[in-house]
Amino acid sequence: MASKIRLPMKMVITGPECSGKTTLSKKIADYFHVKRNLEYARFYLNKLTREYKKNDLLHIAKKQLISEIDCKILDTDLITIKIWSEYKYGDCHHWIKDQIVKQQNENRVYLLCKPDIKWEADKLREHPFSRNILYELYEKELNTLNHEYYVVDKNNPIKFYKKYLD
Repeated sequence: MASKIRLPMKMVITGPECSGKTTLSKKIADYFHVKRNLEYARFYLNKLTREYKKNDLLHIAKKQLISEIDCKILDTDLITIKIWSEYKYGDCHHWIKDQIVKQQNENRVYLLCKPDIKWEADKLREHPFSRNILYELYEKELNTLNHEYYVVDKNNPIKFYKKYLD
């Protein structure tokens, strides 16, 4: 079975908040026995003793990018920070956008999680009623960047299975 696995260089689990990204990234990393990164924003914001500001997103983006080194499975990436910044503040720092453009040349595949599971509150989640709007922004961004992606929802098996595992 191991000889059939054709895992891309990076597999990015992305989508709006509370769509199962962290759970899915852990399961996939465990399945492939590879290293995954964690969403740096959660670590940073949980330690922050004030409300976060737009400038915090640049710091988060830089640390998130560092966390991707040597990881095959990514629990979000800079696209999440770009969408977050544009949705909340109306724009995004040019450094973040530049890094996203550079990543277009990397061998990445995206799993876009639909927000079709029950929203669970926690102190970092902000948009329980905007998840479908945010999902559409993710899909638009992935299409604009011409990234290979597969939609993951609660009712359908992951469609990348045949390509990478079968």
